[in-house]
Amino acid sequence: MSGIYIHIPFCKQACHYCDFHFSTSMKKKDDMVLALAKEIAMRKPFDSAQDDNIIETIYFGGGTPSVLSNEEINFLISEVYKNYKVVENPEITLEANPDDLSAERILELSKSPINRLSIGIQSFYEDDLKMMNRAHNSEEAKKCLEEATKYFDNISLDLIYGIPGMSDEMWRQNIQTALDFGIPHISSYALTVEPKTALSKLIQTGKIAEPQDEVASNHFMILVEMLQKNGFIHYELSNFGKENYFSKNNSAYWLGKKYIGIGPSAHSYDGVKRGWNIANNSLYLKAIQNGELPIETETLTISDRYNEYIMTGLRTIWGVSLDRIEKEFGSEYLNYLLEQSQKFLNDDLLSIENNILKPTPKGKFLTDGIASDLFYLDSEV
Repeated sequence: MSGIYIHIPFCKQACHYCDFHFSTSMKKKDDMVLALAKEIAMRKPFDSAQDDNIIETIYFGGGTPSVLSNEEINFLISEVYKNYKVVENPEITLEANPDDLSAERILELSKSPINRLSIGIQSFYEDDLKMMNRAHNSEEAKKCLEEATKYFDNISLDLIYGIPGMSDEMWRQNIQTALDFGIPHISSYALTVEPKTALSKLIQTGKIAEPQDEVASNHFMILVEMLQKNGFIHYELSNFGKENYFSKNNSAYWLGKKYIGIGPSAHSYDGVKRGWNIANNSLYLKAIQNGELPIETETLTISDRYNEYIMTGLRTIWGVSLDRIEKEFGSEYLNYLLEQSQKFLNDDLLSIENNILKPTPKGKFLTDGIASDLFYLDSEV
């Protein structure tokens, strides 16, 4: 076991671009905290002392976990300790929004077991925040970082690029502002238009311009260049960290380690099976209160596991090991991968060094598309 992810399915308001599972009604928050605690106990492994059942990371994601009180957060952490064996210094991350991080709150959190903050800044520009319907403003974003850096060493922040109307210079300034605060980890994503979101409707009705791939690609190259110049390691497609500041929780997903997902819509993986909880707060609460786990599972085929390794491997600094492909999946998969990779190797989008397949700098922004072309489809081979 590597980690426990706890999904807090509440937000003060809905961001226009978000398609994650959450509710803006807090009515069931108390019931939900008790249900999360109960699921933590219900999912306890038969032998929690086994090496692969030891918890190394606890991650509060969402939704907006910072809508919970410190007492509620500490209660859920104590439930993990009560039911699992936890390493001596686990990474315990809280995703938080700037509007929840007052100076008093940050001071309180610094005295709790939370030792890593992941702050959803997205942009330091007022117009961008309004367009995305974020709950905070630019001043709150800067103020919370000013306070957080006094008490927390391990801070990550999120930034979104490819926003309509954002010039290259504005994007550079967004990155520079984050750097000026001495933040050691940045996660950055292109603004994407998910179906059924408010953003999708606003674009359809012509109220907001559609994000352009060319702009996003350019912003991505600026991001990579600026962060690498400032001592960041580009260790995953969307993640940049100073040495010793990579997200242990997320790195575990990308390296194929086991994890348990707690809460509505949370996903789990045990090395063979993938599971996902029902994405409905009321049905989740009812099931847990009845002593049932509201989870569906699927056993991954060898092709599923190969495809997942290709996707995660190409997105990370660790790449795809050709030796591991042959050892775990056999020569048929290795030959298929080499054959499918050839056109990308010829176009300087992929390279092979020390038997590791990786995207080149030119290929990085295209990684997900390249990976899908390398997937093994059972009907094809």
